[in-house]
Amino acid sequence: MLKIEKHTSMQQHYPAIGDASNLDRKKAGVLVFGRGITAELLSGLNEKAGETLDVTATWTVGSYDALLLGNAFSDALEQAVIAAKLDCTRVSDLPDLSQPGLVVMDMDSTAIEIECIDELAVLAGVGEQVAEVTERAMQGELDFEQSLRQRVSKLAGADEGILESVRSTLPMMPELRELVASLHHHGWKAAIASGGFTYFSDYLKQELDLAHAQSNTLEIIDGKLTGHVLGKVVDARVKADILLNLAEQYGISQANTVAVGDGANDLLMLKTAGLGIAYHAKPKVEAEAPAVIRYADLGGVMCILSASLIMS
Repeated sequence: MLKIEKHTSMQQHYPAIGDASNLDRKKAGVLVFGRGITAELLSGLNEKAGETLDVTATWTVGSYDALLLGNAFSDALEQAVIAAKLDCTRVSDLPDLSQPGLVVMDMDSTAIEIECIDELAVLAGVGEQVAEVTERAMQGELDFEQSLRQRVSKLAGADEGILESVRSTLPMMPELRELVASLHHHGWKAAIASGGFTYFSDYLKQELDLAHAQSNTLEIIDGKLTGHVLGKVVDARVKADILLNLAEQYGISQANTVAVGDGANDLLMLKTAGLGIAYHAKPKVEAEAPAVIRYADLGGVMCILSASLIMS
């Protein structure tokens, strides 16, 4: 679990810790977070941003340092933070971690480190053909459903054993377990909405005790993949609907929902949630998402949510 604690090492430099509750979030407020933030690093940020940083609170979330600034969000400040390989986001309208909430994550390249379709294709001997289509679909250059059916068709005739081969070494994204455990600790639900496949999302649901996991089902006949997907494809609209339906099912305000994803197929879900977070995302997604995590692992999601506790 990612424990949230008040910061002590920089208190002598920023004695205003604890005044964050007075911040007018509609006019100002920037959250900066990352590992190893020091007073010296902040001094460099002052210089690069062209303004003095107004640090109103500091705290830690697991191995991350988090700082709340009273400054207005600006391009210069954002670029200075990015240059320091830190993450930042506005703090206006953040979900309230102290109230019931929901986080819905994409699976491939978000909850896990790989694109399962690409790994299956390698084992089926069609890796290069499929990987190129996957990349274009994630960039938003292709219709998702058409591209998915095109890629799956390349798997026709492959032995179903390739599914277990991929799942047996499925690499979870760093801090996925810790993030889910932290959400559960605060009474939040966690779920997956994926354009990937049930063979993998069902495994994650069971392994992490998720509230829900929904993705696509590969047709298998006589131990062979047919190259077809059964039922309705989980596309951008379906992902957004999953988030809305889960919020309604659990009596959670839409404003207290979070979506996390990296590809174009996630954008509608990111914009539907109370807060959408682009996680190590494609440029199109990063440009359009309300919040962005460029450098932190999935613990960065908890860094963002923890700011609501500091400002309460």
